[in-house]
Amino acid sequence: MPVGTVGSVKGVLQRDLKEEVHAQIILGNTYHLYLRPGTEILEQAGGLHRFINWDRPILTDSGGFQVFSLTGIRKLKEEGCYFQSHIDGSRHFFSPERVMDIERSIGADIIMALDECTPGTSDYAYAKKSLGLTHRWLDRCWARYQETEPLYGYHQSLFPIVQGCTYKDLRQQSAEFVASKNADGNAIGGLAVGEPAEVMYEMIEVVNDILPKDRPRYLMGVGTPANILEGIERGVDMFDCVMPTRNGRNAMLFTSEGIMNLRNKKWETDFSPIDPNGTASVDTFYTRAYLHHLFKAQELLAMEIASIHNLSFYLWLVGEARKHILDNTFTTWKSQMMRKVTNRL
Repeated sequence: MPVGTVGSVKGVLQRDLKEEVHAQIILGNTYHLYLRPGTEILEQAGGLHRFINWDRPILTDSGGFQVFSLTGIRKLKEEGCYFQSHIDGSRHFFSPERVMDIERSIGADIIMALDECTPGTSDYAYAKKSLGLTHRWLDRCWARYQETEPLYGYHQSLFPIVQGCTYKDLRQQSAEFVASKNADGNAIGGLAVGEPAEVMYEMIEVVNDILPKDRPRYLMGVGTPANILEGIERGVDMFDCVMPTRNGRNAMLFTSEGIMNLRNKKWETDFSPIDPNGTASVDTFYTRAYLHHLFKAQELLAMEIASIHNLSFYLWLVGEARKHILDNTFTTWKSQMMRKVTNRL
């Protein structure tokens, strides 16, 4: 799922998200959209879909991760989280109930429960205390969700989030609690936040042994192509990450044969396509030499082309994974792709 934090996937037109990237769903960020443009304007526009002219699904996170990242300008309490805007320092408050109301105003098709995302290095005592708060907040989110109605005439699905840091017993407790809600889908949060990759994979296995297999399982904020393939193998269905666009804007391209830094001089006279096996028109329409030139010249077009390419590659990768799962050839294909997607060209 391409990340459209403030109502736009950076540097990519909605038209290109559909026609080039073939995105089926994008993300919005509750914290950022709440601060700007604000729920009043979004409601006047008829919701985020109409505001940004996007006629496909949208998922919004709860804003919790962004709020809890505001170290020094937020205060966490049982009733919710008090925080200052990173824009102008103004003071705000997110409670589970308030977040549900905000996500109703935004109008995303999938909305997330408010949780506390603990750092991957948290000790057991803090992780356990935090998990208790997250579960109590989930109960409140669920109650508010049940007692309110969508504003724009279509269903909104609430996904609860499994937490528990890197502790197996906490992850098991959380997965069982989340599964008991019988939600349309479930999310796995608090991973890829500083813990080793192998620990992340272990936690995914623990959680996915418990979460319902007939509901989507969403691993939040992950990650590299290799992370995604490992997650799929362990039963994850949905992913999001800013990496395709953020790395693309910094000249790092993910391709079907490996990773390229387009600022490197070696691409200066390489007139081959960006990715001969790519699925977006930019992959064969533009050469590596041309994209290298654009980055060296600091042209904005370089970031646009690279972002479209990377997003297209990610969508191609998960599409291929799905095909191989259905063909019962995923394991063999994944082994081959792991060598390619981790290769530095």
